[in-house]
Amino acid sequence: MTKRVLLVEDDASIALVITAALEAEGFDVDHCDSVAGRDRHLAGADYRLLLTDVMLTDGDGIETLGSVRDAHPSMPIIILSAQNTLDTAVRASETGAFEYFPKPFDLEELVRTVTQAIGKAEAAEIDVPQDVTQGLPLVGRSAAMQAVYRMITRVLRNDLTVLILGESGTGKELVAEAIHQLGNRRSGPFVAVNTAAIPAELIESELFGHEKGAFTGAVARSIGKFEQASGGTLFLDEIGDMPMQAQTRLLRALQSGRIRRVGGRDEITLDCRIVAATNRDLLPMIAAGTFREDLYYRLAVVPIELPPLRDRADDIEALARHFLANAAAEGLPRRQLTQSGAELLSRQPWRGNVRELRNFIYRLALLARDEIIDATAIEPLLVHAEGSSPAQELQHTTESAQSDIAVAVEHWLSSNSPAPGDVYDAALAAFERPLFAAILSQTGGNQLRAAQILGINRNTLRKRLSELGIIAEDFALRD
Repeated sequence: MTKRVLLVEDDASIALVITAALEAEGFDVDHCDSVAGRDRHLAGADYRLLLTDVMLTDGDGIETLGSVRDAHPSMPIIILSAQNTLDTAVRASETGAFEYFPKPFDLEELVRTVTQAIGKAEAAEIDVPQDVTQGLPLVGRSAAMQAVYRMITRVLRNDLTVLILGESGTGKELVAEAIHQLGNRRSGPFVAVNTAAIPAELIESELFGHEKGAFTGAVARSIGKFEQASGGTLFLDEIGDMPMQAQTRLLRALQSGRIRRVGGRDEITLDCRIVAATNRDLLPMIAAGTFREDLYYRLAVVPIELPPLRDRADDIEALARHFLANAAAEGLPRRQLTQSGAELLSRQPWRGNVRELRNFIYRLALLARDEIIDATAIEPLLVHAEGSSPAQELQHTTESAQSDIAVAVEHWLSSNSPAPGDVYDAALAAFERPLFAAILSQTGGNQLRAAQILGINRNTLRKRLSELGIIAEDFALRD
């Protein structure tokens, strides 16, 4: 039987290149550029594979694949698209497509995949309702993010354990949430726990629960995170900071599929997917004996590595516009970013990755004097200078805070009649808020470590955070 392939592509130059590459490998290629042409070809001949673009001259190549799948259920489908978003990747995946290639793609890889698909002669179907992809805050069309999207779609239908790797601020929990919301456990709970923020002596109780009287202060039975996540997903953040004793118990739970509450006798069968994350390099920790090698391989069944923002600079403009829209939706002034402003943002190092960019954009939305934001409006608010030392950055932060306070006081005095002490309290809060936020971001929400860095009592920090309305856990969840 001939290896006949139907290529549906409205870009003539791309079609020519693909056709030549496939014919060089012995495939017979028919080409058309529309949905209507595709349907005519499929009705008149038997094809071993369909290779189709998404945006065609007369319609959406994905939306119209239902009839193709019904008429040719065993024919592999490979989807090409320049609409490089997670939504497109998931839409391609839900059709049962054998593979999805964002443009530009590696031609040799495409040819290899066509060969593999025809050899298998079947596609793996992933049943994911399209509407659940709406609202997921994963933004970016860079090649680095395309690799992430493709990895996400590969784990949706199974319950394999996933380990998300990446620097602080790259969005590891957002990926975990996407896996949960798009996967087959989306109807269950998503339970996130920052293992670094839990004291070592309490971590087993937090994860596995405890019985009444198990230890001093255990006045009632407590259900642990594993049980809370039953039917859904348990996200273990900062797994690299988990104490060795807790690592051992976690490994035992993953191996056996059962847990026992602290002080309990009965074993409880686990029914949750495990997604873990860390910003630490675990391999040197394994060599140093501070992280269990067997636990690493249990967690890293499917590793997903998130790129730092410096490796996806093409996404910065889209992220900035996304955060400006979010800020406006949350009540901050509506702003418009100019091209010069976007280009300036794209040149910054953003060592704190997406989290730092988001915080800067929210600050920009609050403090910019005009609706239109260009490079001249952004420059005075930039904290990080290329090659600056930590001491210089702290000085810049202090100077920016002074500017922020001056703007806030001017606005307040022009629109309010403050009572005695109000201005002082507001100015103090304006300085403390970004300072505490920066420290908590670096400590992953760990208040004890934050208090030690600041040189203040932990209870004092907790009280001040409460007064300022700052929730330390928020800085642990979005890593």
